[in-house]
Amino acid sequence: MRGRSFALAAGAGIAAIGNRALGRAGGALPPALAGDQDYYRWRGMEVAYAALGDPDDPPVVLLHDVGVVGTSREFAGVAEALAEDHRVYAPDLPGYGRSDRPPLTYSASIYEAFVGDFLAEVPDHDAGRPAVVASGLTASYAALAAPRADVERLVLVTPAADTDGRSVARRALVRSPVLGTAIYNWLTSTAGLRNGAVGDRYYGRPDQEYVEYCWQSAHQPGARFAPASYLSGYLDPTMDLETALADVDADVTLLWGRESTDPSLAEGRALAEATDARLVVVDYAKRLPHLEHPTETLAALELGLVPANA
Repeated sequence: MRGRSFALAAGAGIAAIGNRALGRAGGALPPALAGDQDYYRWRGMEVAYAALGDPDDPPVVLLHDVGVVGTSREFAGVAEALAEDHRVYAPDLPGYGRSDRPPLTYSASIYEAFVGDFLAEVPDHDAGRPAVVASGLTASYAALAAPRADVERLVLVTPAADTDGRSVARRALVRSPVLGTAIYNWLTSTAGLRNGAVGDRYYGRPDQEYVEYCWQSAHQPGARFAPASYLSGYLDPTMDLETALADVDADVTLLWGRESTDPSLAEGRALAEATDARLVVVDYAKRLPHLEHPTETLAALELGLVPANA
């Protein structure tokens, strides 16, 4: 019994040492995108964002998905091209990327509030009402925030609204300092990202540079707290997409990876029909068509970002 207790204590000690080493391994995270780098002060947090393009051009806000990892780097293939005709704003959501990552109990309501405030306050509304490109769960936050933010157009990239249900125990486990950090470090190892958190969202092989950036982002101080809420279902939005889009007074385009299974293209077709939204499908893509096929995605975005009467 004494030997088993010693072994458990030794194992916990080794895990703690490994956790601390990995926590320092990420180093300073470089900007996810080119352009002007700035911070938006929100509820005591510094939220990093990049701004690209002419400030007098129509504003477009790019909102990355949340998950085990999340960063505006997912728009690296399309941001600079969009900036040729738009003023592009791309934040790292609170708890992710270069933004502050305090040990909050993150929730969908926090992100819904952040998206609404960012859209209302950061883009220059004198240049026009903002258009929004948002992916995954964040697409749902954008749909919920759009009415009060006076959004002109929404492009929702393979939007999601439901994961595996809420679990207080699962959230507490991932937030725990030793075992939770060890679990998180396993999920965000290079192999874990390539075969899981990132790879599951690709149709083909994940881009190595993107995986490496996600690994570095995932090993910043405080990185596991927002993912703990994601893994336990607490980042699922407060309203289903069909209901949320019913209140949106904006042109809506759904951009879907044909090979996506969660959510599936069949769900996308049903959502488009129920909400009278435009559906554009990108072949050989799952959850991240803008990363896998930026050229095809840009062509689709042209449909979603140009006014219907243009």
